[in-house]
Amino acid sequence: MRGCILICIILLAGCSTSIEDYRGNQPDFRLFEYFEGKTLAWGMVQDYSKKQTRRFEVLIEGTIENNELILNERFVFSDGEKQTRIWKIKDVGDGYYTGRANDILGTAQGKVVGNALHWQYAMVLTVDGKDYEVDFDDWMYRQDSKHLFNLTAIKKFGVEVGKVTIFFQKQ
Repeated sequence: MRGCILICIILLAGCSTSIEDYRGNQPDFRLFEYFEGKTLAWGMVQDYSKKQTRRFEVLIEGTIENNELILNERFVFSDGEKQTRIWKIKDVGDGYYTGRANDILGTAQGKVVGNALHWQYAMVLTVDGKDYEVDFDDWMYRQDSKHLFNLTAIKKFGVEVGKVTIFFQKQ
């Protein structure tokens, strides 16, 4: 039995995706180029059981100042709640990026390869009036010159507790 469990763990570990799997995929994910200007996005949040818990729309205005991408994200949720997040993202070379935002804990880290961006950060998420520190594991995929998809796993202590799916359209 122990041998069977060990084999399953090894097989599952081998199934994880690496950002390097996207090398050569087109179109290239040029982060600053895509988000400069206006972008509209819409998406949903799902809980651990995959039940949709929230829907939202986002207007994103991106500017480049001093080699930094500034994203002003204005969220409107289906329940009427509004949120603003302002990202300041730096290109640190070789496809790596760092970012900070008003509600992000510490520094976000990301890497672009081919048409994909893997972006990770921690934040405090308020659910039913309670605050939880969680980790976001974003995978963004450039579809074409105007469209981008984002799939996010929300994790607590390494266990997935929710998902976010977002679709972006460059204006």
